Formats: sequence, structure tokens, C-alpha cells
Amino acid sequence: MRKNSTSKHAPLVSICIPTYNGDKYLKEALESVQKQSYENLEVIFSDDNSKDQTMKIILEFKKRFHSPVYIYHHTPKGIGSNWNNCVKRANGKYIKFLFQDDILLPECVEKLVLLAEKDKQVGLVFCRRNFLFEQEKSKFNAWLKYHKELHVHWKSIIFRDNDIISGKKLLRDNHILSFPQNKIGEPSAVLIRTECFNRLGYFEESLQQALDVEYWLRIMKRYKVGFLEDQLISFRIHQDQATQLNQSKGINEKELLEKLCYKRVFWHLNSSVRWKLFKSINRNHPIRRISYLYNKKK
Repeated sequence: MRKNSTSKHAPLVSICIPTYNGDKYLKEALESVQKQSYENLEVIFSDDNSKDQTMKIILEFKKRFHSPVYIYHHTPKGIGSNWNNCVKRANGKYIKFLFQDDILLPECVEKLVLLAEKDKQVGLVFCRRNFLFEQEKSKFNAWLKYHKELHVHWKSIIFRDNDIISGKKLLRDNHILSFPQNKIGEPSAVLIRTECFNRLGYFEESLQQALDVEYWLRIMKRYKVGFLEDQLISFRIHQDQATQLNQSKGINEKELLEKLCYKRVFWHLNSSVRWKLFKSINRNHPIRRISYLYNKKK
């Protein structure tokens, strides 16, 4: 491991790894943790009662890793519950999720922390992603068209390397709720200030697919967002991935996500987005829509 010149004063980062039957790719993910240039780390595992070799791989990793490793057994209650269990056990100033099938590039944590430390109002920092395909890449061309470069889908905001942008400004963008709704990225591509969870609560456990999107919106209400142009993680796409499994089951959380946005960020959106959201939420309640228009004109 390359010696980090700022390690003596570097804040603790909790690498949170929620696991469930992940032995196929977990060893490679953990090797990427060992290669991190950033030294002040702890690793938090929350395992959802895996039946394969996941725990064996974790225990072997604990023996050889130079920093504290904590292993917690979690009763399966869904993805969000396992994510939250990781966060609740973490001691770091920052949370860095790593999913069991993804990979961190060696300077991932170091570069994310460096930007976050520039401004105490930064709630999250995200980066671009590289992709690992376990099947023919052409099968995912339609998905990649919109999801390869998430940061380009804003209407009036251009993210440049090392940018720090007001979350409230992002919420006022005309495309904030437009497809693709996740314009930040998966948790593996994000560093989160732990303070956010103390102030805003935890991931919404009623969601299975869009819980990260909903949480990014909540963070934007109170914090700034940082961006790095570098591809600092490798995001693996395969049929056993939670996203693919949820899509194959036909899980569509658009309506639930809209209701949560209506409840939690409605008044932070610009007027045109608010009106679209209001119409969608109240499409079966014409009286409410008339009342909204009346009060808007007053």
C-alpha cells in the first residue's frame, strides 16, 4: 500500500459492505479495499444470513487487513435495512459504501475525502463509474445510453471536475425528477458525510430500488454536493445484481418515490417541477388540483 502523506490527520472513513450470498465477487471487492491509498479506515460488514462462502471470505479478509474490521449478522429485512445497519455501526466521519460485486480503484477513498474536506457543508461527493460486464455488453446498450454518464442529465447545471454545488440549486433544476432519476450514482460511487444520517435519518426501507435516489434528494436539502471527473469505482452489471433482479420482477417504485418527494422535498423544487409532481400525486383528486391553482394565484 502506498503511504498516505496525510494519514496522521486524515478523518476516519467507514467502508460499509452489506452482504448476502456474495461469494462470487466478494473476494475481488475486498482486494480493492486492501489496495486503498487512504489508510485511516475501518470496514463494517452487515451480513443478511448468507448461505454460501461469504462469511468465510470475510473472516479471511479480517485476518490480513491492517485496519479494524467489524462483522455484524443481520436478520434479513430488505436491502435498506441492511444498508442502515452498516451505517448505524459505523464510527467514521465519512461513510463509503462498497457493494459486494463492485470494485474501488486504489485512490478512490483518498480523492473523495480530499474534496469533501474542502467544505464542511459538503454532504456527499460522487464520481464517474467504470463498468464491468458479466454478459455481452451489447445487451445493455439501451441502459448505458442513459445511465453511463449520470451527471450530464441536468437541465441547467454542468458538473466539472472538483465542483462543489449547492444541493438546493440542484433541487431547483428542471430535470431533477426526470429520467434518469438518479443523476448522482449508486452508493458505491458516493462518499457520504456521516452527519447526514444524524440529521436527516436513514435510508427509506420501504423502497427496494430507489432508496439511494430518495436519500440523495434529502441530502440536497441541507448540504452541498461535490463531483470528481475520475472513474474511481468499477460497477459490475450482471444478472444476480439487485437492480437486475428487481427489474426482472417488474418492481416499479415511481409512485412511491413521488409520494416521498412530495412529502420531503416538494417546497425545495422549482414551481414547474412542483406542479408536475402535484398533478401526478393528485391525478385522481381534481378538487385538490383546483385548490392548488387557486392558492398559487393568490
